[in-house]
Amino acid sequence: MLQQRTLKSITRAVGLGVHGGHKVELTLRPAAADTGFVFRRVDLPQPVDIAVNAQAVCDTRMASTISPGGDPGAPKVQTIEHLMSACAGLGIDNLIVDIAGDEVPILDGSAASFVFLLQSAGIELQNAPKRFVEVTRAVEVREGEGASLKWARLEPYRGYKLSFAIEFNHPAVNATGQQVTFDFATGDYRRDIARARTFGFTRDVETMRARGLGLGGSMDNVIVVDDYRVLNAEGLRYGDEFVKHKILDAIGDLRIGGNLIGAYSAFRSGHALNNRLLRTLLADAGAFRIVTFDDEKLAPAGFARPAAAW
Repeated sequence: MLQQRTLKSITRAVGLGVHGGHKVELTLRPAAADTGFVFRRVDLPQPVDIAVNAQAVCDTRMASTISPGGDPGAPKVQTIEHLMSACAGLGIDNLIVDIAGDEVPILDGSAASFVFLLQSAGIELQNAPKRFVEVTRAVEVREGEGASLKWARLEPYRGYKLSFAIEFNHPAVNATGQQVTFDFATGDYRRDIARARTFGFTRDVETMRARGLGLGGSMDNVIVVDDYRVLNAEGLRYGDEFVKHKILDAIGDLRIGGNLIGAYSAFRSGHALNNRLLRTLLADAGAFRIVTFDDEKLAPAGFARPAAAW
């Protein structure tokens, strides 16, 4: 049987929220089989649990934000996508996340610190079958036209593959790779994707901060780009780090809806379109089915691979 996974022990992290700029403590706890992911706001007078699912997403401005039932007026947790991406990369199914604030800390701006934390805690197999959402019919969402066109698509595929293309018309971005395909069967998430950092443009800083966003951003946790070049002294971690971070985000956004079997492709997509795509898929009973594997050898390549040490 291809089994569910959780942590062997508790692990903690402290860092700044990239948007709110506040110090936040995070505690990752093992969870029973079939729990899924639950964020628990422990800073509130009465702790509030927020179960992670596609309908819980209440805001997608610059990040994926969840609240109970997707209620925008309820307690929320912002910027969950990098932690969710790390969990997807390591095949984790069940986790309780105690958080003393309303935003997951950004740490170094990638998923690598979360991968390290999760692997340091150890990963434990559970006596329950791992469930997958298998795409059986293509679904697509689109937004805009011409130069403003964005789209995202899921279609049947024996495995899990993501393809992403970006287009910023910016000299620093244009000098890097702008299209990447990552297949969980042949790639290594930790090596190929996890270290890609979020990025931002200096021209957008004032507008973002006026909206209460990006208050915790710095060169310690964001690739900062002016009108011509990358300003971080160490440069880029990958020759195509910009588009790889978009795939990292997409892996996290899509994991909100479950473990996927299918092929994702996108052009200039983001958190909002990714969530629309998930909701479109899950609203169409003919477009997916839930599957498990009694014999892990029958699962698509890459899914049964154990999470090796960092």
